[in-house]
Amino acid sequence: MTDSLTETQRNAVVELLRVSPVADDLGRRFATAGHRLHLVGGSVRDALLGRLGDDLDFATDAHPERVLVLVKDWAEAVWTTGIAFGTVGAQRRGFRCEITTYRADAYDRVSRRPEVTYGESLEDDLVRRDFTVNAMAVSLPEHEFVDPYDGLADLAARRLRTPRTPQESFADDPLRMMRAARFVAQIGFSVDDGVVDAMTAMAGEIGRISAERVRDELVKLICGRDPRLGLHLVVRTGLADVVLPELPALRMEIDEHHQHKDVYAHTLTVLDQAIELEGPEGPDLILRLAALMHDIGKPATRRKEPAGGVSFHHHEAVGAKLTRKRLTALRFPRDVVDPVTKLVYLHLRFHGYGSGEWTDSAVRRYVTDAGDLLDRLHKLVRADSTTRNRRRAATLSRSYDSLEERIAALRAKEELDAIRPDLDGTQIMALLGIEPGPLVGTAHKHLLALRMEHGPLGQERATEELLAWARENGVID
Repeated sequence: MTDSLTETQRNAVVELLRVSPVADDLGRRFATAGHRLHLVGGSVRDALLGRLGDDLDFATDAHPERVLVLVKDWAEAVWTTGIAFGTVGAQRRGFRCEITTYRADAYDRVSRRPEVTYGESLEDDLVRRDFTVNAMAVSLPEHEFVDPYDGLADLAARRLRTPRTPQESFADDPLRMMRAARFVAQIGFSVDDGVVDAMTAMAGEIGRISAERVRDELVKLICGRDPRLGLHLVVRTGLADVVLPELPALRMEIDEHHQHKDVYAHTLTVLDQAIELEGPEGPDLILRLAALMHDIGKPATRRKEPAGGVSFHHHEAVGAKLTRKRLTALRFPRDVVDPVTKLVYLHLRFHGYGSGEWTDSAVRRYVTDAGDLLDRLHKLVRADSTTRNRRRAATLSRSYDSLEERIAALRAKEELDAIRPDLDGTQIMALLGIEPGPLVGTAHKHLLALRMEHGPLGQERATEELLAWARENGVID
């Protein structure tokens, strides 16, 4: 603990020195006007962790109208989008500062809408915060450290506690339970036993939080450093039963013949392995969601076979439907819902490849169906191999290596990423002497199927094939 405290204090000194030209300048401006200003909450926590960014949170005894006056000639830009909640935004030298009047809100504990009430002191403000690690402050410009709830010790121990009882805190805002899981995933915190007990008892309260707010916390959790830890917590406490019930449903018993792995444990391993394949570009929400959801169709398709064992036929198709339904309910945008759903649907396609007996046309279809998701599909399929049988794992890896080599070879010969018929709609209409309509689309699909099967035909052969098809179907004489 002593070593951890020393490290956090060293981090704070470095970070606060970095921001002090702006923070102290603002603090002096407030002090001269007879007001108090404090760096608070996540800014202090992140300074102690050595990861403070350029967004700074402040608390003050000055009311918003007064804050506007104080920052008017100081800030390079000012915004008032949060002024109804006591917050004024200001930008200075690249730092975004949010200055909020002390709060002592009351909640109706039904809708979770607070009655905005200004507090009389910094302590009033800090006690209403979610966790002790977010209930610390640094007074400016004198740099006095304020820690009434031992947040520093909790931060050094990587432990989450609440300033008040967790029951009071979560009753005010149930989303704080999801936030606890998010901190576990992002920073690797442990959660105090009393907090876990309250989360378990009050998990159902998350149902009164809007889907959008739950989604935003879930995204931060899934994109955290170790989402497995956060997901374990939401499953363990019952929060997942409300926000993502498909995940705990994967905790199926292993059958008596041991013919399949625990799907929940397998899913979290696939997620871990997908994260390892992401590369330096950072968290890939679509890949991570696809890894998390790829097997959610298994509980609904689980069948015991007459010869023993268990099957999950067509679980990818069922899982794709369930994925779309859940992500839509959580208000994810279509540019997330559509690709995640498609990856879930396609994740088993590779297993028909076997020992490389796919024809070139099958490889073309694989690439075309994946489209711009091909790279993610490669990663998802590789991550989906969690067998402990080294020989089987090596065989699967070699098979996928072979498929990627086939794709590369075809790509070198053809425009594999944009396969289209050798004749376009205009050419089809001219050759057949027809007007725009469904028949053009039918002819186009016929030529596309030929292109998939045989590769590039060239205009001369494509014309012959089109005319032959048109004669056979009575389009021309």
